[in-house]
Amino acid sequence: MTRELARCHLLAEVLAADGFMTDAERSLLEQKLARSQLTEEERDQVRHFEGAGDAASALRGLSAQERQQVVDELVEAALADGKLTTQETAAVKRIAEALDLDG
Repeated sequence: MTRELARCHLLAEVLAADGFMTDAERSLLEQKLARSQLTEEERDQVRHFEGAGDAASALRGLSAQERQQVVDELVEAALADGKLTTQETAAVKRIAEALDLDG
């Protein structure tokens, strides 16, 4: 899995952590996908949460600063609809731990 695909998978995971995506969250995901170099098949995988299980491990090779940047982006994304749910917070913490960060 490429790093770009992994980042998109993690973004989708956080945005849907509370069981649904608001229009603002869906728009944010679609903007990220449109700017990506992913194939349409890969974009569909992200949209349908297919193959996302290895996303965090694909990013473990990044520097600590880059991994923190990923987590910071996920926090910003979780706030896209103006509220941070406990499920979104838990998802970000779980990802931070998977990336060997304190969160």
